[in-house]
Amino acid sequence: MPQLGTGHVDTGDGTLRELTLRGMILGALITVIFTASNVYLGLKVGLTFSSSIPAAVMSMGLLRLARDSNILENNMVQTQASAAGTLSAIIFVVPGLVMIGHWHGFPFWQTAGICAVGGTLGVMYSIPLRRALVVESSLVYPEGVAAAEILRAGSRQPALAKPTDAAPDGAEPGLADIAIGGAVGAGFSFLVSGMRLFSDGLSWWFTAGGAVFRLVTGYSLALVGAGYLIGIVAGLAMLLGVVLAWGVAVPILTAMTPMPAGSTVAAFATGIWSHQVRFIGAGTIGIGAIWTLLGLLRPIAEGVRTSLRAMRNVRAGRDPAIPRVERDIPFQWVAACTLILAVPMMVLFVSFISSAGVPITGKLFWALTICGVLFAFIFGFLIAAACGYMAGLVGSSASPISGIGIVGVTAVSLLELALMSGSGMLSTPEGSKLGIGIALFTTTVVVAIAAIANDNLQDLKTGQLIGATPSRQQVALVLGCLAGALVIPPILDLLYAAYGFVGALPRAGMDPMQALAAPQATLMTAIATGIFTHQLDWTMILIGVAIGVAAVVIDQLLERRGGAARLPVLAVGMGIYLPPSITVTIVIGSFIGWLIARRLQIKQGLILVSETIPLGAREALEKFMARPRRRGVLLASGMIVGESMVGVLMAGIIGASGNQAPLSVVGPGFENASVLLGLAAFVAVCIGFYARVMSTRS
Repeated sequence: MPQLGTGHVDTGDGTLRELTLRGMILGALITVIFTASNVYLGLKVGLTFSSSIPAAVMSMGLLRLARDSNILENNMVQTQASAAGTLSAIIFVVPGLVMIGHWHGFPFWQTAGICAVGGTLGVMYSIPLRRALVVESSLVYPEGVAAAEILRAGSRQPALAKPTDAAPDGAEPGLADIAIGGAVGAGFSFLVSGMRLFSDGLSWWFTAGGAVFRLVTGYSLALVGAGYLIGIVAGLAMLLGVVLAWGVAVPILTAMTPMPAGSTVAAFATGIWSHQVRFIGAGTIGIGAIWTLLGLLRPIAEGVRTSLRAMRNVRAGRDPAIPRVERDIPFQWVAACTLILAVPMMVLFVSFISSAGVPITGKLFWALTICGVLFAFIFGFLIAAACGYMAGLVGSSASPISGIGIVGVTAVSLLELALMSGSGMLSTPEGSKLGIGIALFTTTVVVAIAAIANDNLQDLKTGQLIGATPSRQQVALVLGCLAGALVIPPILDLLYAAYGFVGALPRAGMDPMQALAAPQATLMTAIATGIFTHQLDWTMILIGVAIGVAAVVIDQLLERRGGAARLPVLAVGMGIYLPPSITVTIVIGSFIGWLIARRLQIKQGLILVSETIPLGAREALEKFMARPRRRGVLLASGMIVGESMVGVLMAGIIGASGNQAPLSVVGPGFENASVLLGLAAFVAVCIGFYARVMSTRS
């Protein structure tokens, strides 16, 4: 039986400490940074980022102050911090409970309970999948491999596992780069949202007949960083979604719909997009999620069978000498913990339904409670397996967690609608609101499970590559979930009180233009509301379904032809659904990444074809090419963290002062100047980003 406590790991070459008290404390501190960043970014633009790589860099930079730190201890810190940061994906759903008025803030124990129970279940569900999806699989796990290479490069000790061919040189990974990115992102964001010297974007409206068109870009460096990380393929697919929404759908619908008297062109077109066109995006996202799940059914089933077979061999004593690097938390502990978690989950559902104050019969009360718990447990396991596979295939950041949430909220809404249809509760606004609330609450648990399973297998891949003990890493993952559960509720309360959500402002007199969009939560709330009130715009959703099917067909044809060209369906749907000021800025970031990759390919191609360079020098130059790739990832992550942390800081200042612009140094009439200043600064930073990544200086 593996020892799960802190202690030393016998590596064969010495003794390394792995799961330590100082590591757990450091992981909890880093957790606050990345969880706050992801919560803010997700509420603002509907995207989160994988925090494994920046957490690994921060861990190494801080633990190097201790002479006896090592690669395994660093890995445990980044494992804990990345799990907590990933858990913030619940913001894709849980703000909907405030939007419908079921909550008037985020009650600490209920919100923390969702995070803790859902996150821990995600860990438990990922343990039996590790052997099949990580050890015995050819899945690439891009972020997990990258984190392992960074840990290797920055460690004093050699890696315990055999290095991959892609291992970078032994140079210190750029803690300075993540600091530079963070400082630039924070400073730029402060000039935009704090001092208001820079505008937050550029927008140009024009009409042709009755059709309305819009050209727009934002000035967010966090979005540039996010675009750099997702890559050009997803970026171009999102751009296609923008063109379909604002170059086709909005112009056609505005031309067909008379503009209300007294309305502006911008307000009219934005209303058409918000109430109609976004549902096209929802249909496309839903098709993307379903297609992904269908494609994963066979490998998921095979993976589960392989894992169960291996565990049966261990329990039967046919494989008694299990190497340290193959020791998971024992299956009986996993099963017991999973069953025990049903109790707090049941308590959460009982508390949630009871707090609504809606008269409900005992039979229906327990039917809804048991239905919600069983749905979360069963559907959550299927989704955990799917997300673990997707993380290995495309990476955690690119996995369609929000698309899975859409499938989940639709399924549980239809299930509850069938349970409540004969009770008469749906004839009252309070009864319908309770049904919508239960659907959102259940989906929040599912999304927590999915997000954590998505991240965990990535972290376990990192552990496999550097020789970590899986059981200890799994303990660190649970600790990360618990730490994140304590951090997320107060951050949500802080941001809601300072900015509010679109359509749900906490007090009168707040500026709706500053409200956080919470796009996925808005969409899932609209879907659940439409199902329960029978007012869902199925026409627009079916158009989106058709677009999704067409995108799937095109993507499959491109895949058969080979090459890098693809058309990710989920990215197309997100391009339709997200505000264009967000999407276009993401595309700019992905284009910068493409320019850098193209330039590196040209350089590397020149190196490889040159016959005048000795073989050893060529190998050194090829390894040197890995440095700018690493630097780009760290700079992009730093910009995301920097801007997000300023957003959280400004939320605290706004909440304390009661003023929406407490630090503004400009007055009315400065708008045009702020647009031009912001554009000039934005372009300068993008050029500087390119130059820094391509620079040969350390």
